Amino acid sequence: MPLPADSLYRHCDPANLPFGDTTELEHLDNYYGQDRALDALRFGLGIRHEGYNIYVLGSSGMGKHEMLQDFLHQQTFDRPKPSDWCYVNNFSAPHQPKVLRLPCGLAQQLRKDMEQCIEDLLVTIPGVFQSAEYKARLNDISDAFNDQERQAFSELKEKAKARNISMLETPSGYTLAPLVNDKIITSEEFEALSDDEKTAIEQKINELKEELKGLVQKMPMWVKASREQFKKLNQSIVQNAVGQIFRELQNCYADYPDVVEFLALVKQDVIENVDAFREEEERSSVPENLKNRVHEFPMYRVNVLVDNGGACTAPIVYENNPSLSNLLGRVEHEAQYGTLTTDFTLIKGGALHRANGGYLLLDAIKVLTNPFAWDALKRALQSREARIESIDQLLSLVSTKSLEPEPVPLDIKVILLGDRTVYYLLQAYDPDFNLLFKVPADLSEELPRTDANTLGYARLIASLQHRKGIRPLDQSAVARVIEQGSRLLEDAQKLPLHLNLLTDLLCESDYFAGQANAEQIGIVHVQAAIEAASRRMDQFRERVHESILREIQLVDTRGEYVAQINGLSVYQLGEYAFGRPTRITAQARLGHGKVLDIEREVKLGGNIHSKAVLILSAFIANRYARDRPLPVSASLVFEQSYGGIEGDSASVAEITVLLSAIADIPIRQSLAVTGSINQHGQVQAIGGINQKIEGFYDICDARGLTGDQGVVMPAANTQHLMLEERVINAVKRGAFHIYAISTIDEALTLLTGLPAGELNEQDEYPADSVNGKVMAKIEAWIQVARKFSVDNTRGDDRAD
Repeated sequence: MPLPADSLYRHCDPANLPFGDTTELEHLDNYYGQDRALDALRFGLGIRHEGYNIYVLGSSGMGKHEMLQDFLHQQTFDRPKPSDWCYVNNFSAPHQPKVLRLPCGLAQQLRKDMEQCIEDLLVTIPGVFQSAEYKARLNDISDAFNDQERQAFSELKEKAKARNISMLETPSGYTLAPLVNDKIITSEEFEALSDDEKTAIEQKINELKEELKGLVQKMPMWVKASREQFKKLNQSIVQNAVGQIFRELQNCYADYPDVVEFLALVKQDVIENVDAFREEEERSSVPENLKNRVHEFPMYRVNVLVDNGGACTAPIVYENNPSLSNLLGRVEHEAQYGTLTTDFTLIKGGALHRANGGYLLLDAIKVLTNPFAWDALKRALQSREARIESIDQLLSLVSTKSLEPEPVPLDIKVILLGDRTVYYLLQAYDPDFNLLFKVPADLSEELPRTDANTLGYARLIASLQHRKGIRPLDQSAVARVIEQGSRLLEDAQKLPLHLNLLTDLLCESDYFAGQANAEQIGIVHVQAAIEAASRRMDQFRERVHESILREIQLVDTRGEYVAQINGLSVYQLGEYAFGRPTRITAQARLGHGKVLDIEREVKLGGNIHSKAVLILSAFIANRYARDRPLPVSASLVFEQSYGGIEGDSASVAEITVLLSAIADIPIRQSLAVTGSINQHGQVQAIGGINQKIEGFYDICDARGLTGDQGVVMPAANTQHLMLEERVINAVKRGAFHIYAISTIDEALTLLTGLPAGELNEQDEYPADSVNGKVMAKIEAWIQVARKFSVDNTRGDDRAD
């Protein structure tokens, strides 16, 4: 008996929905129906041990990101406030900047305080060097040096005079000349002296020259000593001047030892390099110039890497492009005079830094396809620190000196989002994956379509409608959305949890409601959105059906033919699918029990289809030639198929057309058949049942319904039926029929009009049954085979 019309579609009665429109419904969270995944997320987020990061499994379109964001925002209050992170100069090793950890919101304050400190130093230090006290002490040191120099030369001059030698100061230095009666003698007078006198004078002059030389050699030491005194004076003056500035800062940050240590180092460096603050003193008096001069002292500034001052809750960071630099940060460079330079102020943080203390969300496939990103992420999680690396360094492409910033300690939960295939591949081929991502959160794709869940689903629809800011839906519109959800899922007993598809349908329905100037979304607007979405992708289906109707591709929908049957297939084009009938033919003859799958022979048949052909071959051999060789050679082919064939849903059609070819039994062309089969002849469920039925119906309807046309389908697929209204109306009129079968014998009876036949007490099938006719043909072929065998034996004897 054909299926009744009410079993072809599971309606959602608007009268059973206890509301007028969705504004009356309490909203549900986006993660409705995901109890299993939520338990896993709570466990993964709550456990603090190493390696318990999370992988969220779910197919595309589940709305994983939005769902997870909503859930995490409710969990962030359970975590401590995140820290701020900043880099400061390492005065002992400038290429290894130090990292500072500060309470939430304090990093920016420290940065501002240090900039203000530099401004204060630029004002205070030049002022100190202009003070009368400093000038007086500077003059004292200078006078002391000058006095020491004058005294030393004066003493040497008196000593020379006592020895009748005059020490004269000339533009080029000092010179010595002999004296007679306190007067310098001329060269003629010197030559007139006796040799002993000249020798004595020359000896005195040479001795004094050595003393003068020693004195001149001492002068650089005196200069150095005076400079040290100047430097000590400057440091003493500056230390007193800047002490108050740094004392106030150190008091403000007294609870943070690392900051206090940094301030002490800055103070010491300022004192040691005080001359840098004395340059261009006139510029420092202008406020604008003063702020510009702050940038001349990057070594004292604070580079805020992460600022959580805006919201002191656990950060939730989603990195859309998880490249190596976007994950771990980078060190930037500046071009100066044709060379690239850098310092700690050019260090930029990555997603790991921003999410530190909270949650980092990453698309698994994006991380895996970005060079070096996956390995870098694993290293960070294993070491529990974020160490900034560059691709150039990893590949040793450059040898220029760069920074080695101190790594940032990590306290983070990484949540990967991806499909199940990627998850199981990582489990199988990456040994580190199981150690780092120990918590799988498996999202449900569907939920049972019970009365309670139907109402819950309506509340979910109301939540999405409110969130997207679209018009409310009335009862009938909600019911139609629920029905469409079951159809998209290809299961009348289930509701889909693919939020993206649901949201798209609501938004498109709202558009058509707007076109109609309606205040609410009604069933007509939802139906219009469904039809419009189908029409946008329907051109290929129309062309395929047109080729059948024009008999370019041959498909009969009337009459009876031997070894020819209408199979059903589904074309899947992205998210759009449609069905179409396909002619399957067979040929059978005397042979050695082999069924030739032409599709496989030419490499157009997939593995599952080849498996199905082997199964039906085994079924035929077991039923009709269990205790003897099967004397049949047969071939199967999908006519006019020019692409790949895959799947086992044509098994019932293939076994029927094979038996038709063996026994010369005509098959009704007004019926199309789909279904898988096992070795015991049981018919099994297949996919795409709604599209297959509608595809054959559309061809029959276009040619004119005769009242005996229909589809033979597995009984197990009855629960999946959500057919379109045009098919249901035809069934109600008796113009089209749908038959549900559980065994191959039921299919044979429907498709041939003959009883399939059962074994009697003599272990024989009735002669007028399908099985009886097949058995009779096989018996006849066995006799023919024996005759050929005897003839061949006699021929061999005659040859001997």
